[in-house]
Amino acid sequence: MSMSFDPFTEMERIANSVTQRSPMRAMPVDLYRDNNAYVLNADLPGMDPGSIDVDVDGQILTIRANRTTARTDGVKWLAKERPAGSYLRQFSIGEGVDTTAISANYENGVLSLIIPMSEKAKPRKIEVQTGMSVPDGHKELAT
Repeated sequence: MSMSFDPFTEMERIANSVTQRSPMRAMPVDLYRDNNAYVLNADLPGMDPGSIDVDVDGQILTIRANRTTARTDGVKWLAKERPAGSYLRQFSIGEGVDTTAISANYENGVLSLIIPMSEKAKPRKIEVQTGMSVPDGHKELAT
């Protein structure tokens, strides 16, 4: 019986063994701006909503979640591809975000965060003055 070595199969086996031991799992996200808010959608399928934690500490937004596997004592696994474990993502948010008004919703395996912009960061129109009308305290700019 001849045995052949397939380097791609071996690399996949090594990669799978490394990812299975990794303490933190991947959490794919989409992030976009919609008018005066940022919207972050994170894929967290199969999570117990009670295990999802979202918090803001200063300018760091952190999302944590945990997926556990069902107790299956005495079974012989034929395939076990659905990873269990801890999930973590951190995002640096700018000062232009209203951290007190962030809202979160978990539905159909997707965590959605609405992150509103602060009033000072919202786009606004600046009135253009004509002539030599300069606000008090800025007379040196007119000379």
